[in-house]
Amino acid sequence: MKSQPAFASIEFNSVPVGLFAADALLKKSPISMIRTGTIGAGRFLILLAGTTASVAEAHEEALFHGGLQVADDAFLPDIHPALYDAILGNTRKMGEGPLWILETPTVSCNIQAIERAMKGVPVELIEFRAGDPRMDGRGLAILQGDLYDIEAAQEIALSALETRGIPAQHRILTAPHDALLQQISVSTRFDLAKPLALEGETAS
Repeated sequence: MKSQPAFASIEFNSVPVGLFAADALLKKSPISMIRTGTIGAGRFLILLAGTTASVAEAHEEALFHGGLQVADDAFLPDIHPALYDAILGNTRKMGEGPLWILETPTVSCNIQAIERAMKGVPVELIEFRAGDPRMDGRGLAILQGDLYDIEAAQEIALSALETRGIPAQHRILTAPHDALLQQISVSTRFDLAKPLALEGETAS
């Protein structure tokens, strides 16, 4: 459960600029949480949370100092609790049913799109990859629910991205294989995936 109502993310195309902006926003506003670091592809990510007023002020300060080096950003005055939890690295338990996988060029646009979808329909957020350097700065989210709700979530999220002209890679798995669900329940990271013995053919 989120401890603070507001959340923001700012991505920079320059590590020095990102660090300078992080220092500036910390001196400007009394935010409650900050997480910063490189995320691959030469980008630097700041995540922060707190009261709506403090996060709004810190967000604006970061954008001011980031200038043309800001790659993307998001400000959510009342972030969905499950999204907040997932962004900080906690995922929900894998259930049954269709999956929708969304990959975007940045973390921030994924955050915005997924939050709109989650506030629009009752779906579960299985995983959110925020700032994983293995993703070269891209954002990744996996939603699960009834097919009708998953299709509605897809429509809402893609509409939010299309209004900004942002391309996305996405797929619906209407009946995912149990073995795949087992692997995703741990992570979509290959280095965390465990080999699964299946009842397939073996060489004699």
